[in-house]
Amino acid sequence: MEQVETLKREVAAALAQAGDLAALDAVRVAALGKKGSLTGLMAGLRDLDPEARKAFGAALNVAKDEITALLDARKAELERAALDAKLARETVDVTLPPRPERTGRIHPISQTRDEMVAIFAEMGFTVAEGPDIEDDWHNFTALNIPPEHPARQMHDTFYLPDRPDGKAAVLRTHTSPVQIRTMLSQQPPIRIVAPGRTFRSDYDQTHTPMFHQIEGLVIDEAIHMGHLRGCLIEFCRAFFDLPDLPLRFRPSFFPFTEPSAEVDIGCSRKGGELKLGNYGDWLEILGCGMVHPKVLDACGIDSTRYQGFAFGMGIERPAMLKYGIPDLRTFFEADLRWLKHYGFVPLDVPSLATGLTR
Repeated sequence: MEQVETLKREVAAALAQAGDLAALDAVRVAALGKKGSLTGLMAGLRDLDPEARKAFGAALNVAKDEITALLDARKAELERAALDAKLARETVDVTLPPRPERTGRIHPISQTRDEMVAIFAEMGFTVAEGPDIEDDWHNFTALNIPPEHPARQMHDTFYLPDRPDGKAAVLRTHTSPVQIRTMLSQQPPIRIVAPGRTFRSDYDQTHTPMFHQIEGLVIDEAIHMGHLRGCLIEFCRAFFDLPDLPLRFRPSFFPFTEPSAEVDIGCSRKGGELKLGNYGDWLEILGCGMVHPKVLDACGIDSTRYQGFAFGMGIERPAMLKYGIPDLRTFFEADLRWLKHYGFVPLDVPSLATGLTR
């Protein structure tokens, strides 16, 4: 029995000296391992008479339980101390500015969107938004797009399972549904721009299944084509930072506007390089027109009293033109090297007062 008490005192002293988990495991092996002190005492039970063996075996079992409890308690203490030391060693001051090598970049799409919004905001436009998943009525019918129109076909539109109310659901093919929702919820005068994601079944160097658009809508009693023309000329010249950028309006057709036009900007394509300016060539940049009376009527606006204009353009193409990005698909490849090259410093917030880009 004296040997048992001595063993417990020795283990307790060794545990107190164990400064880490490795030292603790060494104490455990020395006491309870196959060749440990307690195991050796248990091996001597076979040499005792039955009564002594019973008493000594019971004492050894109690000692084993006590030693195991001491080991567990010391292990918990050491683990807490190790965790505290690790937390103290790996503390990060989140109030410090990021290191230069970790500075993030604003994606060119986000930057271009903000630039466009900044220009239109100076003209008095406000930003409106809508859902990416639309019903057939908002995406097509209210915009005077008949059932037989090619834009409704499966090769252009991503159709989803019908909604519980029976309406056909689609991924919106343009941001024009935001115009419909705005006219349904507001009374004229209306002056909004609607940036956002759109979806069409197409993929190549100049098309992706998901892309971005920005559309504008103005509704009032005395709006005419001259207002539309002046608005877009000022926008294009401000966005590309070319005060004399030539523009031309070509007659076109869109179901939701009448009359309709496509806008071209002057450029040069010589030598495989595209340059903007008065060089004798043209590049289509956006579509526009006067809002069709049927669209106004569908939204509950009196088309005999109000009229307006609308326009829409992709965000990717102007970004490619302005910043020399050759392939549309690289916008969505999540390449950090590409983003570091074409991205923008987060604090460069676009503004006509301070400059769209610096």
